[in-house]
Amino acid sequence: MDQGSRVVGMRDVVVGGVGMTTFGRMPDRSIASLVSEATNEALADAGTSAADVGIVYFGNVLSGLLQGQESVRGQHAVRGPGLAGIPLVNVENACASGSTALHQAWLSVASGQVDVAVAIGAEKLAIADRSRALAALTSALDQERLEEIRRELGTGGDGSVFMDIYARFARWYLDRTDATPEDFARVVVKNARHGLANPRAQYGAELAVPEVLAARRISDPLTLPMCAPMSDGAAAVVVTTPEAARRSGADPVRLLAVGIGAGRAGDYGELVPAVAARVYEQAGVGPGDVDVVECHDAAAPAELIGLEELGLCAAGEAPALLRAGETSLGGRLPVNPSGGLLSRGHPLGATGLAQVAELADQLRGRAGARQVPGARIGLAENAGGYLGPDAAVASVTILAS
Repeated sequence: MDQGSRVVGMRDVVVGGVGMTTFGRMPDRSIASLVSEATNEALADAGTSAADVGIVYFGNVLSGLLQGQESVRGQHAVRGPGLAGIPLVNVENACASGSTALHQAWLSVASGQVDVAVAIGAEKLAIADRSRALAALTSALDQERLEEIRRELGTGGDGSVFMDIYARFARWYLDRTDATPEDFARVVVKNARHGLANPRAQYGAELAVPEVLAARRISDPLTLPMCAPMSDGAAAVVVTTPEAARRSGADPVRLLAVGIGAGRAGDYGELVPAVAARVYEQAGVGPGDVDVVECHDAAAPAELIGLEELGLCAAGEAPALLRAGETSLGGRLPVNPSGGLLSRGHPLGATGLAQVAELADQLRGRAGARQVPGARIGLAENAGGYLGPDAAVASVTILAS
C-alpha cells in the first residue's frame, strides 16, 4: 500500500533519534536527571544538538501530586540537556501523555512550524510511601463520582483502582471469548521472557504459567505478575524532517501517523478501534502490514483485548495466537518485544515514548537479542485514564523503516 501522510499540505516527518533510561525503582534519581539522560541520548542518536530544537513537548502525569512540582514541570526538568529557553509545552494526558507529546511534536514539524521538535516523557512513581502513589492514580477518575465508581468496581479503596478496572475488563473478556486465566498468565510468561533480552527493562525472568497463577491475587482474576509495576524512568524522541535528518547523518524511521482519541462516558470498546482506523487510513497501511507491535499491557488481559481492538486479529482470536506462539519473538506478529509495560515497566509519562523508542530500534535492526527479523512497519498503542466503562484517552502510532 502507499505509505505516507494522507494529510493534505503536511510535510513528511521522521523519528531522527530516540533515547530512554532503564526503567525501575530509582530512589536516588531526580526527574531532571532521568530527563537529561534520555534526552541527551536521543539528541546524540539524531546527530543534532539542543540548539537545533525548535520546540519541546514534555509529558508527565503525577509530579504535581507526588513531587509537588506543578505548573512548569518541563521547564524545571530540561535543564541538563541544554533545552532551557527553548519553547516548551507541558502535556498531561493520563498514561498517553508521552504519546500525546509525540503527536504534538509531529504536528509542529509536519505543519512547518519547526524543523526539529523533541517529545519527552518522565515519571517517578516508585516512591517510599506506595499508598500515596496508589491514591494519586485515582486522580484520573471523576472525583465527583469517585465513591460511586469504587462501589461499581467493588473495590475497598486500599489497592490500585486501575487494577480493579482491568480486572473487570478481564472478566468481560473471559465471558465473551474462550480465553482463560491461563492465557493471561501466558502473556506474563511471554513478556517476562522478552524482558530478559531488554537491558533497560525493569523485570525479566523465565516464568511458568502455574507460578503466575499462584501468585498473590490483586483483583480477581489478576495476580501480581499480571499487573504492570509502578516505575521511574524517562524517554525522549527527536522528530524532524527527512531533509534535516539527512543533513545530521541520522538513521531515521518514518513517522507515518500518530492519532489521539478521547473516550465517551458510557461507551466500551469503541475508542481504540476508532483511533486505529483513522491512523491506518492516514498511514496508508492496514493491520496485515504490521510486523511488530508495542501494546499497552498495563494488565495482562489488555494485550489480548488490544490486539483485537487494533484489528490485528478477529474478535476472540487473540488467545489462539498467543497459545500458538505467534505473538512471541520468532512468531508471525511479535507483541511487546521490549517486555511491554508488564516487564519493561510503566513510568506513566514515559511509556508511550518508550514504545516508540523500541519500535525505532526494531525498524533500524538494532534491537539485539529481541530483534524481529525484517521488521518494516511497527505499531504502538497507548491508552489511559478512565471515563467508565472505558479509557479516557488512546493513542496509536505507526512507523516504517
